[in-house]
Amino acid sequence: QVQLVESGGGLVQAGGSLRVSCTASGSIFSINNMGWYRQAPGKQRELVATITSGGSTNSADSVKGRFTISRDNAKNTVYLQMNSLKPEDTAVYYCKAVLKQSGSSYLSNYWGKGTQVTVSS
Repeated sequence: QVQLVESGGGLVQAGGSLRVSCTASGSIFSINNMGWYRQAPGKQRELVATITSGGSTNSADSVKGRFTISRDNAKNTVYLQMNSLKPEDTAVYYCKAVLKQSGSSYLSNYWGKGTQVTVSS
């Protein structure tokens, strides 16, 4: 009933930029936090950046100054602008939303299926 769909991943050279997007759809009453996580081969999934409905952000030290998270509440969409990309940023990037479905009193976590970002050296 709720779907998160990421887009915008791809292959880029080191030093380049990419923007990934994630849109939530379905029977949504409200969305609290949205965020981006990533998982590189052989590694655990890690937080990249999060943003509250009011626009407060948090990001991992490894991406501070290079990545910017933003959201459009009217479109239920979160963005991640990635600049100065490094080979170590290569991973599958997952979108997460903490939201209430219509008719529910509970907050639940929803994840997208991920989008591949590959940075070549």
